Amino acid sequence: MAAAEVVDTQLMLGVGLIEKDTNGEVLWVWCYPSTTATLRNLLLRKCCLTDENKLLHPFVFGQYRRTWFYITTIEVPESSILKKVTHFSIVLTTKDFNPEKYAAFTRILCRMYLKHGSPVKMMESYIAVLTKGICQSEENGSFLSKDFDVRKAYLAGSIKDIVSQFGMETVILHTALMLKKRIVVYHPKIEAVQEFTRTLPALVWHRQDWTILHSYVHLNADELEALQMCTGYIAGFVDLEVSNRPDLYDVFVNLAESEITIAPLAKEAMAMGKLHKEMGQLIVQSAEDPEKSDSQVIQDIALKTREIFTNLAPFSEVSADGEKRVLNLEALKQKRFPPATENFLYHLAAAEQMLKI
Repeated sequence: MAAAEVVDTQLMLGVGLIEKDTNGEVLWVWCYPSTTATLRNLLLRKCCLTDENKLLHPFVFGQYRRTWFYITTIEVPESSILKKVTHFSIVLTTKDFNPEKYAAFTRILCRMYLKHGSPVKMMESYIAVLTKGICQSEENGSFLSKDFDVRKAYLAGSIKDIVSQFGMETVILHTALMLKKRIVVYHPKIEAVQEFTRTLPALVWHRQDWTILHSYVHLNADELEALQMCTGYIAGFVDLEVSNRPDLYDVFVNLAESEITIAPLAKEAMAMGKLHKEMGQLIVQSAEDPEKSDSQVIQDIALKTREIFTNLAPFSEVSADGEKRVLNLEALKQKRFPPATENFLYHLAAAEQMLKI
């Protein structure tokens, strides 16, 4: 077995089953290997079966304290051997971001459970994927871990859609991400929230960091505490009440109303100038070019972003301990950039941990 496959198969943490019975009760019925009470409660909250509004969300995903969760929920057909169950959710917890991969695998596990009515077959398939990266079954479909390249997951959303909705204001999102600020996104539909939030880290492609994504957060004390321990993040909510929580964000995106708001305390760091205008124009021009694919737009933004770091390079020097590069603030000030540019480069150096302590 290739080393890459070995690493890949160590990414799954556990599998679980939640059922809604004919009395309307929602219960955590089974899991392998085991899970904590905190995580169980979180996953019960995330799966749509406990929702009052009865809306079925076939697939949701998110992250909690560095554990990713993927939940596929289905309605049980009349013909099924599961006579006392109306709906069930299959939950996977993993170490990595790859929604398409785990959606495909949970769908296979759902078909198995529908057919056999017992978790045994699911567990066998889970162990097969965990150890060999593959599970095959004639009637339920086969799954191959290595078919799902993580770069594809990174590129799955559409930057062009974001730009067509927000135009020049997209540069606010780019700036917030560059400065590792806290972005909160609201929309009443979880599918819209997930689609939008998962695309944002691509605006800072040079980092290729999707650990900043928390695409499905509830206004729950434990979840918010976990979120606030992160320096910068993108957090998705379906509860408009989050707009009244300025302690949670530097930038608030009301996706339903196509509005972006910068929080008062973040205004100084997020002050826009010529540099931002150029960046905004580049983003809009590239995204509006019908000839360009989303990945080409991401490439254009990444090249322009690299230019910004090139601007910063002459004002950095090796730190006293020789460990890393730090900002020489005097040199930056002597350059006499426009105030907004100098301000941005300073805050960018801070975000990149280039300030002298």
